[in-house]
Amino acid sequence: MVELSTLDWIVLAGFFVLLLGVVVMSMRQKEEDTADYFLAGRNASWLVIGASIFASNIGSEHLVGLSGAGAQSGMALAHWELQSWIILLLGWVFVPFYWSSKVYTMPEFLERRYNASSRTFLSVISLISYVLTKVAVTVYAGGIAFKTILGIESIWGIDFFWISALGLVIITGIYTVLGGMKAIMWTSVLQTPVLIIGSVVILVVGLDKVGGWSEVERLNDANMHLIRSASDQEFPWPGIIFGSFIIGFWYWCTDQYIVQRVLSAKGIKEARRGTMFAGYLKLLPVFIFLVPGMIAYALKAKGIISYDSADQAFPTLVSELLPSGVKGIVIGGLVAALMSSLASLFNSSATLFTIDFYKKFKPESSEKHLLKVGRLATIAIVILGILWIPVMSLIADVLYEYLQSVQSLIAPGIAAVFLLGLVSKRITPSAGFIGLVSGFVLGMIRLVMLPFRESLQDSSFSWIVTMNWLYYCILLFVVVVAIMIIVSVFTQRASDEKLKGLTFSTLDKGTYKEVIAGLDKWDYIHTAGIIGITFFIYIRFW
Repeated sequence: MVELSTLDWIVLAGFFVLLLGVVVMSMRQKEEDTADYFLAGRNASWLVIGASIFASNIGSEHLVGLSGAGAQSGMALAHWELQSWIILLLGWVFVPFYWSSKVYTMPEFLERRYNASSRTFLSVISLISYVLTKVAVTVYAGGIAFKTILGIESIWGIDFFWISALGLVIITGIYTVLGGMKAIMWTSVLQTPVLIIGSVVILVVGLDKVGGWSEVERLNDANMHLIRSASDQEFPWPGIIFGSFIIGFWYWCTDQYIVQRVLSAKGIKEARRGTMFAGYLKLLPVFIFLVPGMIAYALKAKGIISYDSADQAFPTLVSELLPSGVKGIVIGGLVAALMSSLASLFNSSATLFTIDFYKKFKPESSEKHLLKVGRLATIAIVILGILWIPVMSLIADVLYEYLQSVQSLIAPGIAAVFLLGLVSKRITPSAGFIGLVSGFVLGMIRLVMLPFRESLQDSSFSWIVTMNWLYYCILLFVVVVAIMIIVSVFTQRASDEKLKGLTFSTLDKGTYKEVIAGLDKWDYIHTAGIIGITFFIYIRFW
């Protein structure tokens, strides 16, 4: 068991006092309606938006899972952490559509572009994806981390994994319910620096212990490259390049979990600059999460530390390397990561269920009643996610790989529907709905079959589970695009009046003017800077 010093406890206590202060401040700004509660009154600045996007994205699955991926496969999964340029796509290309339409949710946007059936089905897909990925992964990662760091096996006969994870779920749920989106956005501003500082401390101490970066490169020599052979069993370069883009486009440009942050903006300019700030922050995870995993691998090779599974790499670094007084900062960062992800999840789940289901079928419901329904829906989502945790280990051995493999089955259909819908007026409402359904069904067929892949090896359907997960993601995207184009040929498209402002060719001139009026040289400088840094990293680790 790791002994925390008095200073460690003071640091942790200080973090929670600041968190309480932010929540109380948010509660004093009383929510008058659902726009206040779910979208912070549409009054967020670029600083708050950028910090919230980053803090929402960077959960405990990054500290635990991405470090685990670094320990097991090196730089292979860094592509997902080098997607700042896709966040820029959100700010430059998609924000004008989303923000000017004044929608609460992405399913609501799909209803305007396609039909009500598309809205309902996307809401179902989104809520299922939150159960399969965000809730289960965050709770699982938090439980592993605290059990490893503190070295506590059980309390009162109950596995400490469940005590620590569920305790934070309850605390996060309370402040999310009480403070709404304002609490989430402002606590993200507090949590982001704590998270970054804690992770940088691990990076610096780890590099010192292992003997510098040259030792990390020497001991991880086979896994130092971003681009692997096309015949690589896990991470072939065609799959990585195209598959990671499909998953990244879905996550950054169409997922309620992320897009809800830019929908909270004061205007298009603030939303765009918020995505630029998030773009800079998103360049950090490779160095503060993935590289520590590679350091852990090097330290294990030298016999300095020991861990049983790759997902224990980061918690082991914390428990065995950090001096007294510093552990509090890092544990505070871990708490911040877990709470920010869960808080964002809770609010997004409540928004989806309340706006896209309940309000649709009971439009006469009062604002107060809608908030109550959303909170109850959140509780149900969390319970389902916890029940899914035992199944996770049957799908992938490493947490971050599990996360990406499941997202690779959910992303293609949604990405295709959004992309084609914005690019072409000819894509019909029927094509949008059929595209969503077919993409989801084909993805879930593989997900359901994966736990039984051993027994399916000799069957005619074995290719579904034996095909590389990235290639399957690309195939799924291509199939859904083909289905949508074919269906569009034989079905009636929506009128130009209905499509006004919902495709590139029908975007309102007033919106274009607002976008152009808000641009200055810094928008171009920061965009070029983010793309330039990303390009440099690819060249360095090619």
